[in-house]
Amino acid sequence: MAYRTKKPLVVLVGPMGAGKTTIGKLLAAELSYEFVDSDKEIERRSGADIPWIFDVEGEEGFRNREVAVIRDLSTESDVVLATGGGALIRQENRDHLTRNGYIVYLNTSVDQQFTRTHKDKNRPLLQGDSDPMTVLTELMKVRDPIYREVADFVVDTNKKSLRFIVKSIVNALEQSDSISAEEK
Repeated sequence: MAYRTKKPLVVLVGPMGAGKTTIGKLLAAELSYEFVDSDKEIERRSGADIPWIFDVEGEEGFRNREVAVIRDLSTESDVVLATGGGALIRQENRDHLTRNGYIVYLNTSVDQQFTRTHKDKNRPLLQGDSDPMTVLTELMKVRDPIYREVADFVVDTNKKSLRFIVKSIVNALEQSDSISAEEK
């Protein structure tokens, strides 16, 4: 089955550890779309990994790079885009993504985020002296309202199968008339 979209971009937002990359790849395959991870695109364009960018340029430098990448990617068609957990902090990112994208918020508990991320050294906001659970809790307090504000659809990823989550997103896209199925 192939899909035709009214909004050319499906954007996955949510906290670190929500499953944006894993689900994004599966969703892209289901829709016959390309998958793009904005963090990986930042690394590709920069020639450096995210922890290095944070170390050298700080979070502000990283966020500036992120704005440029999201601005460019928001004009793509037939793409599932996984954004970084903090991408929606910047209003310009929200504006770019909501203009052309169907926004799916992958919601997950702080406990689940911790389980999925606590050993990952590529999570600069979780490195250092602060307790990761406290950091994740504080990030969710700030970011959850932003994710919900822009979301066209919210799906809970806690203890759900990947297949169930992908099917839920496809169903939501179909019900919203953002996509329509067509035979290949």
